[in-house]
Amino acid sequence: MTTRKTTDFGFTQVPIEEKAKRVADVFTSVATRYDVMNDLMSLGIHRLWKRYAIELSAVKRGQKVLDLAGGTGDLAKQFAAITGGIGNVVLADINADMLRVGRERLLDEGIVVDCAQVNAECLPFADNTFDIITIAFGLRNVTDKAAALRSMLRVLKPSGRVLILEFSELQLKPLKPFYDLYSFKILPLMGKLVANDAESYRYLAESIRMHPNQETLLNMMQTAGFERCRYHNLSGGIVAIHCGYKF
Repeated sequence: MTTRKTTDFGFTQVPIEEKAKRVADVFTSVATRYDVMNDLMSLGIHRLWKRYAIELSAVKRGQKVLDLAGGTGDLAKQFAAITGGIGNVVLADINADMLRVGRERLLDEGIVVDCAQVNAECLPFADNTFDIITIAFGLRNVTDKAAALRSMLRVLKPSGRVLILEFSELQLKPLKPFYDLYSFKILPLMGKLVANDAESYRYLAESIRMHPNQETLLNMMQTAGFERCRYHNLSGGIVAIHCGYKF
């Protein structure tokens, strides 16, 4: 008898082919309240995390940037301002609703970027296309993370870099009970009150715990073929930025 392959969806095991749809349902549900919830959940600190990621990218005028899982366009907006009219920024997301919200938000601010609905595991771009690839708070939702890393490496130019901004493993152990209380009790309650969706934010907390920790993700990047890989812990390891290069 053939055993059906499963993967994690938060703390639940689901058939591999079902995860993408379940994740899509989560983000379709929260798309219109996504930015408000991000500010509330992090007390606005997510903006500082993203600003640091942009600084680490060392993006320059005229470069080509792919912002994967770009959602509502926070990073794409900043990249567009830096790369200028001679550069190119692609705002990409697997979820059409998130992409629509991001595109409309940027257009409202007079910012035009290319938009693409893509699966990070099989990016539809030519080899050696982008100078910089970022993925912020999106890798943990990808079913096959190793495939996504290989796909990113393929479309990255030689000497290009990838930056992965993602929740990671808290390094300040005395704070763990408080962090767990916030994650599993307060966060779903906020989701219910603000976005009318407690379950999506319960999934968020669970998906963070199931995501590879700092060293594991570093090893995955090296296995995929990235070089000079390193990471920076932010906010005590609640978030980490992983960097890697293609040579």
